[in-house]
Amino acid sequence: MESTLVSQGLDLLLYGMGTVFAFLTLLVGVTSLMSVIVNKLVIDEPEIAVSATAAGSVQSTVEPRIVKVIQAAIDQHRGKK
Repeated sequence: MESTLVSQGLDLLLYGMGTVFAFLTLLVGVTSLMSVIVNKLVIDEPEIAVSATAAGSVQSTVEPRIVKVIQAAIDQHRGKK
């Protein structure tokens, strides 16, 4: 009777660990594939990167008074007074 119980335990162990291993292997494969696809899409569309850097060169249209208020709030949050 014990050998049957041990055999069933080992079967359950192998089935469970095999399932987890298969799932994690599939997860790594799908994640790697998605990474490759996203990298190809980003590299194929360089105008997106150019427009993002061009947007950074545009001068700020925020009023100086608002900038001072935001800076005061940041300083207060960080503990500077």
